This record gives sequence, structure tokens and C-alpha cells, in this order.
Amino acid sequence: MRRTLLILLLVPFVITAQDRPQEPVFMNVMLTPHSAKITEFEAGIAAHNKKYHADGPATVSVFWIASGKNSGKYIWSMGPTSWAAFDEANNPDEAHTADWNTNVAPYAEAVMETTYWKNDMKHSNFSKDFALKNLAVFVIDVKRFKQMEFMTVLDKVQKVYKEKDPDHQWGSYMNELANNDGQDYVWVDFFEKSAWKGEANTFPQWFEEVHGAGSFPGFLKEVEACTNGEYEELWMFRPDLSGADGKVEAVVAGG
Repeated sequence: MRRTLLILLLVPFVITAQDRPQEPVFMNVMLTPHSAKITEFEAGIAAHNKKYHADGPATVSVFWIASGKNSGKYIWSMGPTSWAAFDEANNPDEAHTADWNTNVAPYAEAVMETTYWKNDMKHSNFSKDFALKNLAVFVIDVKRFKQMEFMTVLDKVQKVYKEKDPDHQWGSYMNELANNDGQDYVWVDFFEKSAWKGEANTFPQWFEEVHGAGSFPGFLKEVEACTNGEYEELWMFRPDLSGADGKVEAVVAGG
């Protein structure tokens, strides 16, 4: 989430960044296989990742998109890593490049989308170890110059889930690059079984229990004032195609 062009509006974020350790970054590449070459695509990307992206800052997880306009596409996600590590990752040796060009690229469409996301640990909950399986990816378009107001909204949401559902695991991520695609912020729910999506929506009730009776309508107005809209996708972790094993270790959120 970095759309602001005015230096004065960036100052609070710069000060905050200086006061805490660097948060992890993920590079997500959306890939589309040729419809008649999915088997070859999966075989190539699996072998490539297990050989070149199985550990260290270049570790890669692969997700299959199971809903929305991107259904059937794959997310090739490098991380958790850092911007410094990208210098090496984006300049691989000849064998690495040749393997990708020979065994992956020929089976994928030329069009791809690459985004960079910083994990906002303050608004995440990695309170226990878990294994990746299913992800509900909630993408929000933040209004221009409304980032600070949006962070206030996040503070309120985080407080609700921390008090009412602390065992549930979620991640909060901000787009590191300016864009006009409505991809400024992502909230990711990690879940085991899809039955979770069929449960009743208790958030409005929880919100008023935490923030006071009658507070939810005002909260919706705050959300409307600082966002343009949102969309959601379901992703499935593909351990067979990944270099990473999908294990996520508990961390203590800062701030």
C-alpha cells in the first residue's frame, strides 16, 4: 500500500519503519499454464522449485487459485524474504535460468503479473505453528491519501479478532509498489477445511461486543470513507509443486 506521492504523508511510515525490525516481503508471480500443457507445466515447475527454491530467502510456495476471474492460475510465491535478497534471486546463474526457460516457460502463457507484498506483523496473527492448506485472500483497494485512516480501521478489526478468535491464524500484507489495480492491501485467512466458510458471520456482533453497542454502522462508514472496494479469492497450497514444505512457525507480532 504505497500510493502516496506527497513526502509529508510518508513521514509517519518512515519513522515507524525505523523503530521496528524489517518485516518479511513476498514476491508473488501469477502464472497461467497453456490449457493443453498443464501436466508438463506442473512437472516442470515442481522440479525447478525443489531444485532451486527449497530453502533460504529464495524459498517458493505454489498456490492454485480456486475462485474468481483468476481460477485455474497459479501463484509462484517467493518468501518470506527481503528486498536485499531479491538482488541475488533476480540474477540467477545460467543453469537456473536455463532450467526455467526449458522446463517451465514453454508451458506457460507469456502474460504474467508480479506483485510484492510486505507482511504487516502488527495486524497479523501467527500465534501458533500451522501448515499451509487453504487460503481466503481478501484484497482491498485503499483510497488515495487515505492510508492513515485505513490503518485505524485495521486496528479496530485486529482488536476484534484478537479478543474473539485468537486461535484463528491470519496474515496482513501491504503492496510495496504503487498501482492502479486496486491491490493495495490483503488480509489472508489460513484454514484447514472449507466448511469454515459456511459458518455464520459473527463479525458485526463481535465488533459491538468489543467496541460498544451500536458501533458497527459507524465502522462501516469509516470503511467506506477510506476504501474503494474489495474482492476475494480462494487459494489452495500445492506442496507437490513447491520448494517450501508449507510449515509456518509462530511469531510474536510487534507494535
